[in-house]
Amino acid sequence: MKKGDCLMTLLLMLAGLMAGMTIPVQTAVNSRLRGYTKSPFIASWVSFLIGSIILIALALVFEHSWTFDVHILAVNPWWIWFGGGALGVFFLTSNILLMPRLGSALTVVITLCGQMVMALLIDHFGWFGVPIHELNLPRVIGIAMMFFGVILMQRY
Repeated sequence: MKKGDCLMTLLLMLAGLMAGMTIPVQTAVNSRLRGYTKSPFIASWVSFLIGSIILIALALVFEHSWTFDVHILAVNPWWIWFGGGALGVFFLTSNILLMPRLGSALTVVITLCGQMVMALLIDHFGWFGVPIHELNLPRVIGIAMMFFGVILMQRY
């Protein structure tokens, strides 16, 4: 790998690390919001509403045209349009409900384990058109170590 490629990979991994660091903060903030709204669903709704407003503003600034061919709705599967948002609601609301009971660290690590299990399945079978990366012993060991970490965090 070239030096420039290594640096780019390192920067992208750092960006991913920083993005991952926002999840427990988001969960803590939304759990606090749940206390004020008295509902995990309203707290999730507020979070998605603010996120949508920010995304609209970003799209207006960075996307110079807002053209949308309605024909693409008919030629693509329905789940492409609804799946991400529906799963986002499930994930966000689940985190709001889990954090007060499990704590921040255990909530993050158990949902991360769930993400890794699904990511391994998606990679192995090439679901959703992603390149296939077959399940192998090092990956199985990695996920087993993650679950061992969950046990340690839960017990101590």
